[in-house]
Amino acid sequence: MALQLWKDRERKILDPEIFSTKAEQFARQISEEATGTLNKGTQLRKFFDEILRLKTLAQVPGSDWNLILPQVHMVIAKTAYAKGRKLVSQSFVNHIREGIEQIETEEDLRVFSNHMEAFMGFYKMYNNN
Repeated sequence: MALQLWKDRERKILDPEIFSTKAEQFARQISEEATGTLNKGTQLRKFFDEILRLKTLAQVPGSDWNLILPQVHMVIAKTAYAKGRKLVSQSFVNHIREGIEQIETEEDLRVFSNHMEAFMGFYKMYNNN
């Protein structure tokens, strides 16, 4: 399941299911892959918290988006590192990459952050660890 933030980027139309069906499907998949130390809620929460931190930083008046965007892309490397340590699944890495590679503006980051918030809510329902 590929993540698509916008149904129509030009007209600013979101995929209407990005915060519901799509987030729930992703949560169910990641939950099914959770074993031992893989995809623990606390680990996944760290990535959500980092995305949320960057979104908040981008909203500060006078913040420099050109300095924030590279930090957003650094989250891909951080998930790859966690995958190397067997803390997250390849599906999680792929999903984070798919979302982040679509981020060009602060609004894109807001949409992705909201998607990850929805994912975390559904993940907690499917995997209470």
